Amino acid sequence: MSKKRRPRKSLRSVLIIWFLLFSVVPLAFITGYSLIKYEQAIDQELSQRLKGNAREISVMLGEFESTLFRENENHRSDRTLSYFLSTGNEGRARQLLKKWIISGLAQRMWLYSADARLKIALYEEASGQVGSKSNLESGDVEITEGFLNRLGDKDAMGLVDIHVDPGKNKKKPDVRIDLVVFSKVKDNQGRVVGYLEEVISMDREFLQSLRNRMNTEIFFFQLNKESVASTHEDLILYSAETFAKELKEGDQPFFDLNVREVPYKFLLKPLSWGDEKIILGLGASKEAARAVLKNINLAFYSVAGFIVILLTVLSLVISKVVLKPIYDVLNAIEKSDYSKGLVEVPENSTTELGLLAKSFNELSRRTYESQKALQVNVKELEAANYEIKEAQTRLVHAAKMASLGQLVAGVAHELNNPIGFIYSNMSHLREYSEKLIQLLEKAESDPKNLQKYKEEADLEFIKKDLPKLIASCEDGARRTRDIVVGLRNFSRMEESSLQSMDVCEGLNKTLELLKGELKNRITVEKDFQKVPPIMAYPGELNQVFMNILSNAAQAIDGEGVIRVGVKTVEKDRIEISISDSGKGMTKETVEKVFDPFFTTKTLGKGTGLGLSISYGVIQKHGGEILVESDLGKGTTFHILLPFKS
Repeated sequence: MSKKRRPRKSLRSVLIIWFLLFSVVPLAFITGYSLIKYEQAIDQELSQRLKGNAREISVMLGEFESTLFRENENHRSDRTLSYFLSTGNEGRARQLLKKWIISGLAQRMWLYSADARLKIALYEEASGQVGSKSNLESGDVEITEGFLNRLGDKDAMGLVDIHVDPGKNKKKPDVRIDLVVFSKVKDNQGRVVGYLEEVISMDREFLQSLRNRMNTEIFFFQLNKESVASTHEDLILYSAETFAKELKEGDQPFFDLNVREVPYKFLLKPLSWGDEKIILGLGASKEAARAVLKNINLAFYSVAGFIVILLTVLSLVISKVVLKPIYDVLNAIEKSDYSKGLVEVPENSTTELGLLAKSFNELSRRTYESQKALQVNVKELEAANYEIKEAQTRLVHAAKMASLGQLVAGVAHELNNPIGFIYSNMSHLREYSEKLIQLLEKAESDPKNLQKYKEEADLEFIKKDLPKLIASCEDGARRTRDIVVGLRNFSRMEESSLQSMDVCEGLNKTLELLKGELKNRITVEKDFQKVPPIMAYPGELNQVFMNILSNAAQAIDGEGVIRVGVKTVEKDRIEISISDSGKGMTKETVEKVFDPFFTTKTLGKGTGLGLSISYGVIQKHGGEILVESDLGKGTTFHILLPFKS
């Protein structure tokens, strides 16, 4: 009973699935697309905010730079300062620097003497007063020679000094970025009488105020230094190299990074201060945006789930109403026995159900007649297919026998030479052995005349010629044995299992067997690179090599060249290329060269199955065989075979 009711359930399931497919899938697509676009909008808003903040800080630093350089130029050009330095009046110079700190942008001014020793070190205190670093003004602090060489002929240069000291309070580390202008102070004659260093310090409080105003984490670093000055205490733990990698990977300055499992989107922007480069980094937390997105996702999925449940219930109701007439027809079909003959259902109604029954009966009659005709055709096709397979087997066997005949002819030609001179040497060996036997008999019967008998038998010549004859026979026998062993190794038909094969070895064995057909007419050039072994049926692949090399030899009229190459291509395949300098083929011939029974040879010289069988063997090995040919220029076959690394 359960088996009879399965079609009803399948039909209802199909209807429900299609109904849900055309209703739920668009809803799911719209929901997913909306969520993706919203997340992209949040990400884009963060990117735009970071870009705006970067522009604002860039403008601020630009204003700092222009103002500080302008003030420094005014200060170092002040004749009063140069006069005080020249006369050693440090007190008046100190008063002048205090005045400049109070009225100017610089928060720190250091004045050095002409011999590069620090004389005055003033800074602006948090209260607005000007203090001094008296412990540094003893003259022990001096400018290094390397630093002065770096200044060179320039009157002033800009420097950046990033200072990071975690200290004992890791939550409030000492972070400071010093923007420095270092310049020469000259007198009226242009002589250097001292050096002036003016500094703007962006300390932790300054950076925190920027962070609070922009709601963005801020950090600075230089490519040639390790320290990272940041408003976020965890970012200080990163090295500058970590962020520099993100800067080098491409033109896109944005990247994502989790800081204590909080996702951030960061922007890097290269800036310049005087003669140095500094990298500005800005980071905006995605946590708030993710929380909003999570609530939106929950709302979207809740609405979508409610709609799916509603649509499922609705589809069940609709399917029950729509499928009732079909279930009536199915009941009639279930009571009939299809194996006994024609199946028909009663036509008891003039409504759509009656039209359905009438159509079903007409279709059933046509199907029943078609099945009877089909059974007859199937039997005829089975018989024809059996005959085709038998014919194909005979043709393949004929092609193999033809190829074997060519091989045997070549081997026979190779065997004739060593066997011929072995046979010719046997008459001389027989003659020499008879003379030696006669000489032994005469030596026993008449030892006094032994020297005479030796001269008559020409013993000295026999002693010289006999080893040569034996060596010649041994060489012929060895060559005969090598040919037979090569033929056995080439075939290896007993090895029907898949096994490891050295392709270069197989090609060498095949060329050895074709030596009789190639020598004195065709030169073989080999370019065998070191390639890994492949899993193959050696006998079948050797037959493919034999077919292609034999065709190449037959395509060359007179003398020519065959080039055989082996190399690794891609990551998991080797390529075997076989080229000849023969007459080549037309484009139409190349397109048909692998078709069964197609041949360009004269009647009786080819079956047209060699390359077709070769194509099937290469496909069986999971490879490809391709052919290139130009009429009058030759042909090249490319065989690609996989290997396991």
